[in-house]
Amino acid sequence: MAAGTVRDMPGPAARDELFAAIRAARVGGAFWLPPVTGRPRIILAPRHRAQARAMDAALGRRAAGEGHVLQRTRDPWSSLATAELVMADADDEIAALALIAGVPVRLFGQGRFGDAAQGACPDAVLRHLCLDTLYRDPFTDRPATASDAVLLLAFWRTGIDANRPIAAATGMAWWKRRAIRQFLWAPRHRPLRFVSAIGKGADAIAAWPSRTDERSVSTARAAGRHVALVEDGFLRSNGLGSALHRPWSITLDWQAAHFDASHPSDLEHLLATAHFDPATRARAAALRQAIVACGIGKYGVDPGDASDASVGRSHRRVLAIGQVRNDVSVRLGGCGLDEPIDLLRAVRRCEPDAEIWYRPHPDVEAGFRDGAIPDALALNHVDRVVRGGSLRSLMAGVDAVHVVTSLAGFEALLVGREVVAHGLPFYAGWSLTRDMVPHPRRKRCLSLDELIAGALILYPRYLDPHTQLPCGPEILVSRLAGTKPVHNPTTWLRNLQGHIIRSRYKIPER
Repeated sequence: MAAGTVRDMPGPAARDELFAAIRAARVGGAFWLPPVTGRPRIILAPRHRAQARAMDAALGRRAAGEGHVLQRTRDPWSSLATAELVMADADDEIAALALIAGVPVRLFGQGRFGDAAQGACPDAVLRHLCLDTLYRDPFTDRPATASDAVLLLAFWRTGIDANRPIAAATGMAWWKRRAIRQFLWAPRHRPLRFVSAIGKGADAIAAWPSRTDERSVSTARAAGRHVALVEDGFLRSNGLGSALHRPWSITLDWQAAHFDASHPSDLEHLLATAHFDPATRARAAALRQAIVACGIGKYGVDPGDASDASVGRSHRRVLAIGQVRNDVSVRLGGCGLDEPIDLLRAVRRCEPDAEIWYRPHPDVEAGFRDGAIPDALALNHVDRVVRGGSLRSLMAGVDAVHVVTSLAGFEALLVGREVVAHGLPFYAGWSLTRDMVPHPRRKRCLSLDELIAGALILYPRYLDPHTQLPCGPEILVSRLAGTKPVHNPTTWLRNLQGHIIRSRYKIPER
């Protein structure tokens, strides 16, 4: 980051606050590099041979051999974690980092951060951070402060540290691999490898659940290897994944896929245990309002109609959301509703007097996935099959949305619709949905904004389509708002394939 100037020198309290934030975040210097091995007690950071000799002489015979020369190809914070003394040039950044970390510093020569005679100067470090350095927000190109920079760098460091153990990935479609490399980036001896099976990977590997054998995952974990399951995020991109539109969000779970109701996932644990402070809840509320205002869904913009078409109706109208046949989320969390027609039967039993609309899954309608129900068969259980138009408009015109595990149920919660869950999606069991099947583990009552905080802020990973940098959900929502899917030769060919499949199986055009 580079840009907006802070003109007034902050006082001691602001200095202490900024230094504490940097210490907590462990940013500054080349913090993204791998950590050092060993536990250095005295760090020597000479700029030239004469300075190295001066440092050795200053240590004296009793401390000879205890000084470790700073490894500049390693994360400096991993050295500072055990250091009791840093000996550095007065112009060296490691001197500033040591001062911030609270490690005693002995300076050699004169420079930005003090001099050999008078010692290191914390206010000189503060001046360098707040007056001599300019910051800009890389996403908005607006001036930023040193504190803003620390927050963003801390966010990036968290992602890098989480990625460090992952050396290989499996089950990743060829057209997703560039994005997966970006999501899982960390400095490594060799780039992230894509392997054909978990058995050919490293001690920690990322796997796409629907393209990876479940037994191999269990076997690898039983052998002590770590497997992170990767899925599309809940705000994914501007276009269908089945149409080969690249993802701008993923989830990475070390326990189970978020849709696997038979096992607790990282997301479930987060929702069950996290403390959502007022600032986080307020951020989630603002994000929810932005998503609704922009009409953002998993596959991009779906503005719909903001009016409530249910007003003035005397009868109840509900919407049944179709899913893909053999979808892994239905298999693991569908509670026996394996066939697409099963949901329609269940909704009619549940709502015998309601007007029922049925919306087929977009991947099925596009001809990319199996699960089409002939209209004549569907109309034995529902009053209307609805195609085309906006899902958001349909939600505005109904009283409730019925799902098995579809993410459309989560989107319905965001726009204030009653949601009836016939399966066990990640958002069921927290007192926000009417659950036809009780969840065996989830007992906590969450507010909608707490659910959003967990599912959209704390759990997924996002990339900014403009800068390709890791970002928060707010940036992705702002990028997706008002944009249309971008087609490339691959997506055009995929759409042609879908058109041919629809024609062959006589699936009505959307």
